[in-house]
Amino acid sequence: MRRLGARLTFFPLFGLLVVAPSQEAFGRPIDPSQQSTQERRDAGGGTGGEDDVQTLEPGKPHRRMLAGEQRHTYRIRLAADQFLKAIIEQRGIDVAARLLGPDGKQIMRLDSESRLLGSETVEHVAESEGDYWLVVQPRRKEAPAGAYEIRVEELRAATENDRALHEARKLYKKASDLRNAGKYDEAFPYIEQALEIRERRLGPDHPDVNQAINGLAALHYYKGEYSKAEPLYQRALAIWEKSLGPDHPNVAHTLNNLAVLYENLGDYAKAEPLYQRALTIKEKSLGPDHLDVADSLNNLANLYGAQGDYAKAEQIHQRALAILEKSLGPDHPDVAHSLNNLANLYSSLGDYTKAEPLQRRALAIKEKSLGPDHPDVAMSLNNLANLYGALRDYAKAEPLMRRALAIREKSLGPDHPGVALSLLNLATLYSDQGDYVKAEPFFRRALAIREKSLGPDHPLTARSLSNLAILYGALRDYANTRYRHR
Repeated sequence: MRRLGARLTFFPLFGLLVVAPSQEAFGRPIDPSQQSTQERRDAGGGTGGEDDVQTLEPGKPHRRMLAGEQRHTYRIRLAADQFLKAIIEQRGIDVAARLLGPDGKQIMRLDSESRLLGSETVEHVAESEGDYWLVVQPRRKEAPAGAYEIRVEELRAATENDRALHEARKLYKKASDLRNAGKYDEAFPYIEQALEIRERRLGPDHPDVNQAINGLAALHYYKGEYSKAEPLYQRALAIWEKSLGPDHPNVAHTLNNLAVLYENLGDYAKAEPLYQRALTIKEKSLGPDHLDVADSLNNLANLYGAQGDYAKAEQIHQRALAILEKSLGPDHPDVAHSLNNLANLYSSLGDYTKAEPLQRRALAIKEKSLGPDHPDVAMSLNNLANLYGALRDYAKAEPLMRRALAIREKSLGPDHPGVALSLLNLATLYSDQGDYVKAEPFFRRALAIREKSLGPDHPLTARSLSNLAILYGALRDYANTRYRHR
C-alpha cells in the first residue's frame, strides 16, 4: 500500500509552501493561484465590489480587521523601474498576500509568517508602469477576526542592488515552476544562480539566502542526492537558529526537512528526534491545535508506522485528523490526506474493512473539492486500487489505476515522475496476475521516465531496474515451463 509520505517544506519566492512527496505521489503539483482581471476587481474587502479597493500610499498606513473569507485589495501606482517595499504587520491574524501586475496576473504570493504576530514583506521592482494590486486575505478561510496593518515602507527609484535581487526572485520562481513540473535537472541552474546573487548581495546568513539554500537542498532530495541535500539543510538550520532563535517555526520547517531525508534513508533513529523537536516548536509557538502541528503529527505517525509501532502511529494519526476536521471541516482536501494516512496504516495491519471506507471518503472529498481530474484525485484512486489489489480484487483495481494514469498524463505531462508511479502500479497489478507480457511495457516506460527526470543513479530508478529484472526472470521461468509442458 502507498501512504502519503512525510511532508517536505519549501521556502519559495512566495513564502512557505508545503508539498507532499511520497511513494505514491512524488511531488504534488502547486496551484499557481493566478487571478484574472475580473477576479482582481472582485477581491474587495469582503463584499467583492470594485468600490472596496483602497489606495496604498507612502505615509498612509491602513489598519483593518479581517476574518473568514474576506479579502482586502489595495492599489498602488508604480512607474517603470520603481522599487516598492510594503510591510503587512499581523496583529492577531495569519494572512497571506498576493501581488498582481497591471495585467491582473499574479507576480508573487507571500505567506512566510505562520504565527498570528509577525510580518510579511513585499519587495518588487516594477517592469512596466501601471496600477499594481496587493490582495490580503486570511491564510485560512476559517480564521476568526484579527487585525493587521499594511503600509508602504519604501517607494523610490530602483538601485542596481534592487534589480539584482529582483532578478534572483524571478530565477527562484522559474526554478520552483520547473520543480513542480518534475523537471529537476532544468531547475538546478536557476536556483543556483538565485543563490549566488543573494549570497553576493546579502551575505551568507540572510533569510533570503536561506530560502534558496532550502530550495537547492530540496532539488537534491528529489534527485535522490541525499549526501548533497544533507549539508545544505544543516547549513539552513544553523542560519535559522542563529538569526531567529531555536524556537521559531522556520527552524521547525528545516528540522522537518532533515527528518524527511533521514526517513527516506531508513535512518529512523536520526529522523525521530528531529520530528519530535519540530512538533514541540510548533506546539509552543503556534498552539496545540494549529494546522502546522497536524502536519508534524502526520509525519511522526508515518515514521512510527514505518517502524511497525502501529499502536503509537494510530493514536497520533487520530489526533492529527481531529485537528484538521475541527479547523477545516470534514470535507477539506487536507482532511482527505489524513484519512489516507490512517487508511494505509490499517492496510498495513491487514485490516481492509477499516481501511476501505476511509479511502473511499478521502476520494470523495477530493473529487468534490478539487474536481475529478486533479492530480490529488489520482493519488486517492491509486490508494484505493492498491487496497483492492491487496485483496486480489483485480477487476476493481484496474479501472481505478487506469483512470489515475490518465489524470496524471493530462495534468502533469507524459514524462512526470508521478506518471511513472501510476505506470508501475499498473505493471505490478498485471505482474501479480501473472500477465508478464502486459506488464513489461509499463515497467519499461516507467524506467525511461525515471532515468530522464531523476537520473540513472536515483534510488527509484534503481528500484525500477530491479522490477524489470524480476519481470524478465519471471518471463524466462514462464517460457521454460511452457516449453517443458509441450
